[in-house]
Amino acid sequence: MSGITDPVADYLARIRNAQSAGHRFTDVPASRLKRAISQILVDKGYVGRFINIADGKQGLLRIYLKYDRKGRGAIVEMRRISTPGLRHFVRATHLPRVKSGLGIAILSTSRGVMTDKEARKINVGGEVLAHVF
Repeated sequence: MSGITDPVADYLARIRNAQSAGHRFTDVPASRLKRAISQILVDKGYVGRFINIADGKQGLLRIYLKYDRKGRGAIVEMRRISTPGLRHFVRATHLPRVKSGLGIAILSTSRGVMTDKEARKINVGGEVLAHVF
């Protein structure tokens, strides 16, 4: 039995690998957390869009990637911060700044999944899932 122990890391790796291979889109198994992360990536301009695909099971997310005119991906780096073996929680006063505010930190908070800037605005901390820039 080969279950995925860290679905968020798998999600980030699929996007990273598809972008480095120059694919137009990638399919990932769907979940509410992955939908929320995908919506953040769309809102911040890192990916083009995503759609839900019903497959009779849990469903798939088809994520369309963005590239510039020279074929470079919009995402320079995606890094998983909190892992199942080592969770990384921060208080509202210690929210991370990714690349001096040029990137985003994706957090899972008591108010839902959001970026570090949104969490700073409403003064809430949470688990740092990933850094994207």
